[in-house]
Amino acid sequence: MSESITWPDHTGAADRLAAVRERIQRAAETAGRDPGAIQLVAVSKKFPGERVLEMAGQGQLVFGENRIQEAREKIPGVNERWDGERLTWRMIGHLQRNKVRHALDCFDTVDSVDSFRLAEALNTEATRRNRILPVLIVVNVSAESQKSGFAPLHMDEVAERLPNWDRLRVDGLMTVARHAGDPAHARPDFRGLRSLRDRLAERWGRELPVLSMGMSHDLEIAVEEGSTMIRVGTALFGPRENQV
Repeated sequence: MSESITWPDHTGAADRLAAVRERIQRAAETAGRDPGAIQLVAVSKKFPGERVLEMAGQGQLVFGENRIQEAREKIPGVNERWDGERLTWRMIGHLQRNKVRHALDCFDTVDSVDSFRLAEALNTEATRRNRILPVLIVVNVSAESQKSGFAPLHMDEVAERLPNWDRLRVDGLMTVARHAGDPAHARPDFRGLRSLRDRLAERWGRELPVLSMGMSHDLEIAVEEGSTMIRVGTALFGPRENQV
């Protein structure tokens, strides 16, 4: 990662954040929802700490990273330099079991529980630390082979087995919708995740407040379909191909 690689118009962080928030607000109002019920996660992977601090300075305090090695280098430095309200760090990428310890060193939540073996490893480490760990369950709603996550057909097993790990607090579900030219093609995936969340909540007899779905290109559709957490990188930070 190079701190010298920049993206034009760094001073536009406020404008870019405002534009994304406005998109969320418009979509929520169109759907008859409260915009305040939708959390924005700024996906800062591949961007240096300075860019995170710029965005935090504009009031964006929740960030998502998906690579443990990068997070271990970036997060402590950002936290040390930041003197405002505490930042929240969410692990949003696939997590290998042998990196669970490092993940819990860095992150407040793990939004990418995609296997029972990972759930078990997280629970073991959380138990060792005497910590309750908020997590999201990843569902591969689009059934694309290159994506990790539980298949929708396995959600009954998820409902049966996840409560066995008492140090994990399941707050909801997460998915990455199919990426097509028309963002509307993601709508069935978002509807599918919402339906799975509702079924799981009914079975467990408690609310699962988080539906993490929607990114830069399809956030409006996600909000219309009930997303409570939008993960945005490019629209906030710019194209990642300019970063190393």
